[in-house]
Amino acid sequence: MAASKTSLLQGTLDLLILRALSLGSDHGLGVARRVQQITRGTFDVRPGSLFPALHRLEEKGWLRSEWGESENRRRAKYYQLTKAGRKQIETETATWDRIAAAMAAAIAETS
Repeated sequence: MAASKTSLLQGTLDLLILRALSLGSDHGLGVARRVQQITRGTFDVRPGSLFPALHRLEEKGWLRSEWGESENRRRAKYYQLTKAGRKQIETETATWDRIAAAMAAAIAETS
């Protein structure tokens, strides 16, 4: 059975992008494919959300980029995690672990 698509919750996109790039550098659409893979098809990141997020993360110093050639021989911007970006994954993951535990407790309480 195919997983249903889910809207991204506020704040999840940054962590998903950082996590996708922890596997290695990639261009924007490659990052979107990785997010889809690591979420087992649950999240489908659209370019209108992806590219502003990539630029925002780069401005925060969590990513760096350079121009290169994609697999179809087109010019593409490749993104890579910085040391600060790797540290941010830890911070964001701890936050989401607390949120998930709180939600699980709230759901269990009402069941």
